[in-house]
Amino acid sequence: MPPFFVQEIMQSSSNLFPVALISAERRGDLSEDVYRLKPANSPDISVELAVTRLGMADEPAVRGVPVILLHGSFSNRRFWFSPKGLGLGAYLARLGFDVWIPEMRGHGLSQRNQNYRKNRVADYARYDLPAIGAFVREQSGQVPHWIGHSLGGITLAAALGGEYIGEPVVASAAFFGTQVSRTYWPLKIPPVEWGGRFILKRFAQLSGSRLKRGPEDEPIGLAIESMRWYGLFGRFGDAGKDWWAGLAEVNLPVLAVSAASDHQDPTWACRKLFEQIGSEHKQFINLGREQGFGDNFGHVEMLVSKAAQAEVWPLVARWLVDQQTPLLGEKSDLAAAI
Repeated sequence: MPPFFVQEIMQSSSNLFPVALISAERRGDLSEDVYRLKPANSPDISVELAVTRLGMADEPAVRGVPVILLHGSFSNRRFWFSPKGLGLGAYLARLGFDVWIPEMRGHGLSQRNQNYRKNRVADYARYDLPAIGAFVREQSGQVPHWIGHSLGGITLAAALGGEYIGEPVVASAAFFGTQVSRTYWPLKIPPVEWGGRFILKRFAQLSGSRLKRGPEDEPIGLAIESMRWYGLFGRFGDAGKDWWAGLAEVNLPVLAVSAASDHQDPTWACRKLFEQIGSEHKQFINLGREQGFGDNFGHVEMLVSKAAQAEVWPLVARWLVDQQTPLLGEKSDLAAAI
């Protein structure tokens, strides 16, 4: 059957805030519906968020447990789902999960908002993730599970630590390659930090293509915000809340996954975030030969590679079905952390 396209439906698809179905396409055996959310819940009311829903094209009424996938920096929805129907998102949809893939402000199909250059994790966590979670719960009728990679995981941690989202919209949280503890010693020197922030403020965004980091740009506000975190007296939080301290109060099932060859977000730092989370039911996995995997995975390869398809994706599916049973067996390193 050829692809099909539906013109934008102007009436709202939600009782929460204005939502429009902007496209509906068939991708082989999968359906790809894209919604545009206009929650108007932040100081910048121009913010619009694109959220893609994946399902089985021939069984549109059959929807399983909802899963929200959050992409990392310099990325978009294609990290989870390629036009050819490949990726963890497509894999989970074919297993019957109700897959939702948001794109952060100015990424992919989400238009750049008026204050794009000032966008921060604080904005994503406080305003955008609560709106996304509420919409997915409304549409699915179930509490969604969340999976974040890199910056997506950091945003998820900020939202949980800041108590912007919780049990009403979060069934469990999984963090892949997520940390905020790596030390950048030059930033501990105040003049260096001040000088860096002064220089960065001259730019509107960082180019993913020029930096060879990915297909998307990132607003300069994110870089300035992270410099505050890693400064001499910095903390993972904003002026109003200490997100790091708040993570100790989180009591949801948590999975944290690092990659043995990830030099950007090393295992020790990912483990530190994991240990800060107060959940009773939590598991930690390091994707490397020492824990029985076929290779030492990298930052991207942990989720996007043939090896990930064979070894990591099935673990994700098992986690979504059962958050209580250790994924690598009772004798694994993660068992002691539960």
